[in-house]
Amino acid sequence: MTTEFLSLLCLGLCLGYEDEKKNEKLPKPSLHARPSSVVEARSNVTLKCQAPSKNVTFILRKVNDSGYKQERFSTEDEAEFHFTDLKLKDAGSYFCAYKTTASHEWSESSEHLQLVTTDTRTIFVAIFSCISILLLFLSVFIIYRCSQHGSSPEESTKRISDSKLSEQEAAEADLSRMERTADPQGVTYAELNINALSEAASDTTQEPPGSHEYAAVKV
Repeated sequence: MTTEFLSLLCLGLCLGYEDEKKNEKLPKPSLHARPSSVVEARSNVTLKCQAPSKNVTFILRKVNDSGYKQERFSTEDEAEFHFTDLKLKDAGSYFCAYKTTASHEWSESSEHLQLVTTDTRTIFVAIFSCISILLLFLSVFIIYRCSQHGSSPEESTKRISDSKLSEQEAAEADLSRMERTADPQGVTYAELNINALSEAASDTTQEPPGSHEYAAVKV
């Protein structure tokens, strides 16, 4: 009786331990990309999921894509998921998990790994487009500046000629006003100058006073 009781007790404890072990939450694995998480399109990349125990089944899934799933059984503590001839649609966020032979549930998910695929042709087209737009803008700006500089000398020459003409007209107007300015008797400065010169000439041609008397006495 005692032997049977002890056997049942041991069996119950073992089953409870197994159940507890099955319900135990497994720690999360780690996910890495080789050679890099940023790769060019049409190249190869490997995602490696690593767990803290061996003889486990690994699963790789993609965020926002419930239909994507890859499974690998490994006797080691890691599994590799290979991507060949990588396409732009393969880019995205990935995570992995694992489960042991004794567990019925998957472990916690690993940290998300962002896989980025680049296309050099797309980048080249984008860069070429930006350079073309920049050159077009510079060409328009240079043409505008040249047109402005081309018209400036003509305008400045016209302004200079107009200024000189205005100064000449002002000088002629001043001269005309000076010539037409009259004294109180209505005689202009020019006429006064002419009269003064005429009087000076007549004085020099006249004989000095008393010259006739001197001649008569001598006779």
